[in-house]
Amino acid sequence: MTLPLDAATVLQALELELEHEPVDAEQVVHGTPTTGIAALTELDDWEVGVWEITPGTVTDVEVEEVFIVLRGHAILRRGDGTEVELHAGSVGRLDDGEETEWRVLETLRKIYIA
Repeated sequence: MTLPLDAATVLQALELELEHEPVDAEQVVHGTPTTGIAALTELDDWEVGVWEITPGTVTDVEVEEVFIVLRGHAILRRGDGTEVELHAGSVGRLDDGEETEWRVLETLRKIYIA
């Protein structure tokens, strides 16, 4: 889903209705998580949007991204084995090609810049 966000628009990221789809079975480690996404705008070569994932555990290969968690609770395991707990207010960065595992304990919604 793409929503137009220009200089005259203000959206409530926590209230956006996102259409969810199941996560690809090859990425699912546990549970039946779904994801929803809304691309909001582009700034130069960067896309800004909202992404959400329901409880479960999934693996992913990341693109370069900065994110801000709006709500939810998850444990992010990075390719080097380190883990970080994510909750509302967490700000992080992912590297292009980084292998991650997301253990989502409570539906997680974030703003991403990628």
